[in-house]
Amino acid sequence: MEKQKKPPQTPTVKPRYTLAETMAQFSTEDACKAFIRDLRWPNGVVCPRCKDTHVHEVTKKPFHWQCRKCNKNGYRFSVITGTIFENTKYPLVTWFQVAYLMCQSKKGMSALQIHRQIGSGSYETAWYMCTRIRAAMKNETFEKLIGEVEADETWIGGKDRNKHWNKRSHAQGPHLSGKTMVIGAISRKGNVVCQMIEEAGFKTLENFVTETVSKKVTLMATDENFGYRHLGAHGFVHQTVNHGKAQYVVGSTHTNTIEGFWSLLKRGIVGSYHKVSKDYLPLYLNEFTFRYNHRNDPDIFRALISSV
Repeated sequence: MEKQKKPPQTPTVKPRYTLAETMAQFSTEDACKAFIRDLRWPNGVVCPRCKDTHVHEVTKKPFHWQCRKCNKNGYRFSVITGTIFENTKYPLVTWFQVAYLMCQSKKGMSALQIHRQIGSGSYETAWYMCTRIRAAMKNETFEKLIGEVEADETWIGGKDRNKHWNKRSHAQGPHLSGKTMVIGAISRKGNVVCQMIEEAGFKTLENFVTETVSKKVTLMATDENFGYRHLGAHGFVHQTVNHGKAQYVVGSTHTNTIEGFWSLLKRGIVGSYHKVSKDYLPLYLNEFTFRYNHRNDPDIFRALISSV
């Protein structure tokens, strides 16, 4: 018999810089500021307020400039003006270390673990930095998904039976037991987008798909959720699988890709963070989405610093 060949494995993307190399390259404040300056203004410094290119460097304060167009007395700004690093007392060297650790950990790294790694003054310091970085991970230049796309919903939160007896709701259904619903869409071999929602009515599901997915997709795959019933009328090539009848794959129609992302998200929350409140869940969705969408980028650290 002919020996079957093993399917080709996806090559592991190695980071462009290791943690040791990153710490060596950005060991001083000036090195960090120069890196931010070159990323923000590759063609020359621009006033962040009026976008004027005719700015003057403040000789007595490195990495500070002055713009007289938007202020007669001169508007002064620095390389970190308008970034998450503005108005913080923590060194940029420490910020860069935290950003690198958050980029390279596939399932996320808790603020407590980062606190142990960098030796910050307190846990609150590490938590503050992680929260600011997660906010910067939000995709502000979103492009609609194309190709073969899948959409699905999931619930985030602990099971009622695992809660302390006086915190159990004894309610039937995840929406009554304190869980939070998240909806997402993913392009196979492409990007993912997800957001927290309050309810899963057909208008909510339809609006999410029409806002995040291009109508030029070759396939829009979902499960049997009745909320997606009108996608075909909106111009999508819509196909479904019925999970309730143990139907998971019909030709090229399935939701396995988005289910894999949900698995990664939930394993990260349970294994790394243990618990995520509803108030901060959108920030964690930013983090997991950013890492997933840059999974093939060897210089994800540069991409993160570019977005701050």
